[in-house]
Amino acid sequence: MMMTETMRWFGPSDPVRLRDIRQAGATGIVTALHEIPNGDIWSTDAIVARKTEIEAAGLDWTVVESLPVHEGIKTRSATGNPGWDALIDHYRQSLRNLAACGIRTVTYNFMPVLDWTRTDLAWTMPDGALALRFELEAAAVYDLHILRRAGAEASYDPDLIDRAARRFHAMGEHERHRLERTIIAGLPGSEEAFTSEQFRQALAEYDGIDPETLRANHVAFLEAVCPLADELGIQLVVHPDDPPFALFGLPRVVSTEADVASLFRRVPNRSNGLCFCAGSFGARGDNDLAGMIDRLGDRIGFLHLRSVQREPGGAFHEAPHLEGNADMVGLVAAIHDLQTREGRSIPMRPDHGHQMLDDLSKTPLPGYSLIGRMRGLAELRGLERGIAHATAARASAAPSPVEA
Repeated sequence: MMMTETMRWFGPSDPVRLRDIRQAGATGIVTALHEIPNGDIWSTDAIVARKTEIEAAGLDWTVVESLPVHEGIKTRSATGNPGWDALIDHYRQSLRNLAACGIRTVTYNFMPVLDWTRTDLAWTMPDGALALRFELEAAAVYDLHILRRAGAEASYDPDLIDRAARRFHAMGEHERHRLERTIIAGLPGSEEAFTSEQFRQALAEYDGIDPETLRANHVAFLEAVCPLADELGIQLVVHPDDPPFALFGLPRVVSTEADVASLFRRVPNRSNGLCFCAGSFGARGDNDLAGMIDRLGDRIGFLHLRSVQREPGGAFHEAPHLEGNADMVGLVAAIHDLQTREGRSIPMRPDHGHQMLDDLSKTPLPGYSLIGRMRGLAELRGLERGIAHATAARASAAPSPVEA
């Protein structure tokens, strides 16, 4: 049983075309109706139109990434629940419409305000390719000196505060502006884009929301939608925090194996599942990626396979797919074992490829240029087939019980 190979596509405005993705070898598309505002219903007509477009290109659409969870759901306790019931009803109706169209894997995240965050969108690798990078010191520069968030000093140790101050004063206006836009302008798939003033206002909505409150709100959301998802045969798969630690005073609650295991205990519905992102979980050295596949595997409905290289001081960059800290060989071997045990193929997409070769002369969506992801998909395909071949060879060479 092999993984189902997919690629993410951001709809008709994506500079990567559907035919490009088909030629890269993927059989499926992972996408969303990005044009629909957060909290609004995805209509059946809109879903059918997008699905028809994808199928006309010879590809399938069976995984949504993402059906956004409105901030009003995440901030439930702090806002006195205005509109919460209506937002939940809209989410449930969108699930009904997706199921009616045959789409039954729905990705979401529960990250407050910002989706995934980076501080450099074009960090030069030794081979000249460009990678995404996150650097805690750069985030502190923005937080302390550009955003000037009240109480931000409490989030950083004195040495980092001192280094951030020196770095800020050495930066020109262009560098400061670029850092600001990189962090808050909205990366591909992000639900919002902000100015710094709008970002301050959005952060204020989370005043008084600590990790336990956010966890409780997450559980309340799942308790409200999972019974319907169970009926519809939909699996909701939560994407982990990226990066998997607190930023800008905001809590993070899907960063570790313990976070996810607790979520499954508190909401045991079968529809409560996981989008296993090796890069997001892998940015923390205390996450055992292959072990998480073994222990959480029955809940995993979707895979993001990428690897990051952790650096000192809370920094990391996107490594080539088979390099970095992920131990992709061990990880894919664990996935192969999981699929064999459960008799199912799990949708997978290569994530956050390097900008390289001819794409260096283009302006792709950060992390989603075609050639780098095609390289990653080809490497992952070859790795999985090699593991499957070696596993089959070992099985055929093993003595039978009678021979033993």
